[in-house]
Amino acid sequence: MTEPILLLVVDDHSLFRRGLIALLSQDERFQVVGEAGDVGEALRVLGNVKPDLLLLDNHLPGVKGIDAIEALKESAPDVKVLMLTVSEDDDDLSKALQNGADGYLLKTCESDQLCDALVKVHEGHSVISPIMLNKLVSGLRQPANAVQQPAHVVGGMTAYANPLQQLEKLSPREKEVFFLIAKSLSNKHIARDLDIAETTVKIHIQHIFKKLDLTSRVQIAIFAASHRMG
Repeated sequence: MTEPILLLVVDDHSLFRRGLIALLSQDERFQVVGEAGDVGEALRVLGNVKPDLLLLDNHLPGVKGIDAIEALKESAPDVKVLMLTVSEDDDDLSKALQNGADGYLLKTCESDQLCDALVKVHEGHSVISPIMLNKLVSGLRQPANAVQQPAHVVGGMTAYANPLQQLEKLSPREKEVFFLIAKSLSNKHIARDLDIAETTVKIHIQHIFKKLDLTSRVQIAIFAASHRMG
């Protein structure tokens, strides 16, 4: 059996937090190595344990979850962050993605959906609740005949009137990486499919971020979905 995914659960509602920990502890794929009720406590816990993945609520006392992502990742550079929140606010989603969240789920999701999402995020995939993804795609999608209009910003992301022209900024190899990310493939799978080193994949992704004015794998997937490139 493979090693379990190590989890840190951050939520200020102790009853929900303990119930979530009890649920996850029943699944042999996971091991909860810490819990916290606010960002300060989470940072202290990260000083003692090294989780693979952090389940983070947004509405925390003091510092909101989405505002703490950068600090949490600085404390544990290899940790992935999956937001688990009640917030259906478009701005919260956009800011979470901009700040480096690897996924965004609503607390209304089913337990099996949560567990599957944890595995996918750990593997390097991007996971967003369908309701929230639809909101982003609706906001980004532009009329097909609006090719001459300039780019504009929606929810913190640039929406281009002519996305195909934007893709021309990418090299042939970067385009291949772009479309594989849009299919939610992890860096390891992309490297294997293209027969290149995983470090090379990471370099291509950084180039894609810069050329398309994006900041995360999730945004690449959204860019592709919003312009029907998937």
